[in-house]
Parts: sequence; C-alpha cells; structure tokens
Amino acid sequence: MPYNAFTLEQLKREFSVQIVEATEVFSHLPAVAVSAQLRDALAEGAPLALAISTEKARSELIIAPVLMEVRRQRRGELGLFSGAEFTVDAARGLSGYCDFLLSRSPEQLTIESPVVTIVEAKNESLRGGVAQCVAEMIAAQLFNASRGAPPGSVYGAVTTGSSWLFLRLDGSRVTIDLTEYFLRDVGRVVGVLLAMIDGTATAE
Repeated sequence: MPYNAFTLEQLKREFSVQIVEATEVFSHLPAVAVSAQLRDALAEGAPLALAISTEKARSELIIAPVLMEVRRQRRGELGLFSGAEFTVDAARGLSGYCDFLLSRSPEQLTIESPVVTIVEAKNESLRGGVAQCVAEMIAAQLFNASRGAPPGSVYGAVTTGSSWLFLRLDGSRVTIDLTEYFLRDVGRVVGVLLAMIDGTATAE
C-alpha cells in the first residue's frame, strides 16, 4: 500500500500513533528575511502556478523555489530531494515517492539520515494530504532509526504552495498545527522550515 492510500485511522491502528490537533504550534517561530532571488521567482511564478492550478505547476513554480531558499540560507548544508522514491518498509505499506524530502546530510546522490522534513504538495485540499504526510513522516522516523541516527523530531508540511500546514512527529505523537501559514508571508514559512531543519521547531 503506498503512502497516499493511508487514512489517519489506519495509521493510528497500525502504527499506534497518537494524533494531537492544535493551533499556533509554530506561530512563535520568527519570520526571516528572504532573498530577492526568491521574491523575484515567486512574483513571476506564483500567479502562473495558481492560474494553471495543478500540483506539478505549484511544485515547480512555488514550492521548489521556497525550499531552494531554505537550502540557500543554510549554504547548501542539507539534502533536498524532489520526487524521490522513499520505500522504507513495503510490507507495512511504507513505500512510494515523496514530493519533497529534506535531510541534514548534504549528500545528494542518495538519501542519507537524518531525514527531518517531508513536504507534500496538494492542488487544493490541505487536509486531504495530512494522512499521506504522516505516513511519510513515520517512514522517515524508521529510516533514521535504522541508520543509527539519534532520536529526534521529524517534521512535515502539506502545502498548496499558497498555504502551508505544518506537522511534527515525536516518538508516537503526531502534532498537527491546524493554523494555516500563507505564501504572502513567505518569510514566516521559510522561518518555520529553517527551524525544522535546525531541530528548533519545538513548543514555545
């Protein structure tokens, strides 16, 4: 069963995860100044992506430039993968492809641990992508553990490009921040993503 076939009920039953719905989980994280390169890319690409209104257009013209900004701000010291196969435990259904995956290893030829952030692109419904994102986060947690990475939070985001929903997995507890973050405040979106990469996106 691929990641996108899971429901939250299945994940709770099969992986014993606890789902916690909250608001303003990441709102205390500061916005950051973003580059002119990102602002120019979004000024040209975002209206086009929203007009085309497909996941592919949003991924290429909005989400990828935002994630490249995160990589740029960390001077390339992280791995960024797009459309990568991430099969961790096919027998348990943890198989398939991730839209975007970020790791703290700068290696790009292969995915290395620790994988810290999964970003799932959706055309319209943020809530419709939550279960898939959680399944991918569980896979990332197992992937990290199998490679001897120290325990730590795994983060996720479900985004249409114009709006972002963020999640955090700690042990068996999944916290879903029901607060939406918007592209018009891209410095805050990038700030949350940077904190996730740094492992500092914890409760206030």
